[in-house]
Amino acid sequence: MRITRRRPDPHRRRRPVSPAAVAVLSWLLLAAGAGTTSAGGHVPGQAHVSHRTPEASRVGALFHHGLADGHFCTASVVDSPGRSLLVTAAHCLDDGADGITFAPGYRDGSAPYGVWRISAVYVDRHWANDSDEDYDVAFAVVAPLDGRRLGDTVGGNHLGLNPGNHRRVRLTGYPDSSDQPLSCVNTASRFGSGQLRIDCTDYSLGTSGSPWVTDVDRSSHIGTVIGVIGGHQQGGATDEVSYSSYFGSRVGTLYRRAVASGG
Repeated sequence: MRITRRRPDPHRRRRPVSPAAVAVLSWLLLAAGAGTTSAGGHVPGQAHVSHRTPEASRVGALFHHGLADGHFCTASVVDSPGRSLLVTAAHCLDDGADGITFAPGYRDGSAPYGVWRISAVYVDRHWANDSDEDYDVAFAVVAPLDGRRLGDTVGGNHLGLNPGNHRRVRLTGYPDSSDQPLSCVNTASRFGSGQLRIDCTDYSLGTSGSPWVTDVDRSSHIGTVIGVIGGHQQGGATDEVSYSSYFGSRVGTLYRRAVASGG
């Protein structure tokens, strides 16, 4: 499995900053943040530990075999007739389904909704043949667990196609250095014809596959996923900027393939 989210170079040299400059900068940041927080009290673009919510329960970490081996990517549940479908980045599942498990709502070493085995993976032929970054999306079917289906346990977000530009979204994902998910809200914009781009801090190794969710209904807590961290530079070369392949018609075709196979 490739390691995909690179951290900034710790040895990069930086110009010393005077104490006075630090004080001025701190004041400016506080002033800029005043009145610009999201509904949850968080500054747009600033990651924070995700709250325990129905929305967060649909996001989980991917593991090799089980929880003991540590998580390596993020995935989320997408609504489907078979109630058994995940969406993530294709580069997270380059080695197929063998031994890969999903723990929705994973936190602090615990899997409150169980550990689900992935049984099949679907990627676009442009990714399978050429690793085309505009098609870095995968759907994965999960097997039932103790007679239950995943979507009946935690629900699933709708799949959103052709989302356009300047959509406000929430990212939720698992850095591999933490056992708690991070969330961040900001506006996603187009990056070329085949990508979306967003500014969110601290999305480092392990956050590939994190869903970009918009339009969450306040009563059902169901939203629409319009992207996953991946695509350009396999998600981004720094922790502060992330990308997603654009969810166009071919993502819809891929979704229908997975649904037809029981997802």
